[in-house]
Amino acid sequence: MTQLRAVLFDVDFTLCRPGPELSPERYARIASRHGIALDAARYDDAREAAALNLKRHPELLHDDTIWHRFTAEIFVGMGGPEEIASECATEIEQGWEVSENFELYEDALAVLDELRAAQLRLGLVSNGIRDLSEFVAHHRLDVDAIVGSRAHGYVKPHPTIFQAALQQLDVEPTEAAMVGDSLEEDVEGARALGMRAILLDREDRHPEIEERLTDLYGLPAALGLPRPTH
Repeated sequence: MTQLRAVLFDVDFTLCRPGPELSPERYARIASRHGIALDAARYDDAREAAALNLKRHPELLHDDTIWHRFTAEIFVGMGGPEEIASECATEIEQGWEVSENFELYEDALAVLDELRAAQLRLGLVSNGIRDLSEFVAHHRLDVDAIVGSRAHGYVKPHPTIFQAALQQLDVEPTEAAMVGDSLEEDVEGARALGMRAILLDREDRHPEIEERLTDLYGLPAALGLPRPTH
């Protein structure tokens, strides 16, 4: 069996989650400045409906307009009028570009430190509009490779976005594992390249998946690393 040399991580809902500034109430606050009242309680249903309509670029190119439409559809799903949905979506999206608007999960830094202590190389691979380098600096993440879809040009599960990270880490696919919250983008995308992949299922939605964790604390053991002796 090939020795593990590196671990790649997705970012959103794997290492971090949106903070209060990206809550449903932000949609409502922005709408209220236009004299519109949104129902924040409808956010989850609106987001789920927008996700079902979300269509990636057929060639998996990174396309900011896709995410803009996604945000606008959530706005409309919460009761906002179509006429100002695009304008409000632009303002909402600006918040997603600010690193301080995201909170690291409590297990993120501890597990990254444990993997680093095991001499593993670490990388981030993310779809999104944020500047990942700025995000890493703001949250003081100790990683060796950073690949964001906006800068790279393709989104997961396109093979080149994983290959770009592996190249930065100087490892082969069989020497790396991918950890993320998306079955299609993270798990299937990585496995198609020959990488090992573990689903991070924080909401416990996929009990049928064999290689799955509900938090990161179990990752070192899942990777077969020895327990720290301290």
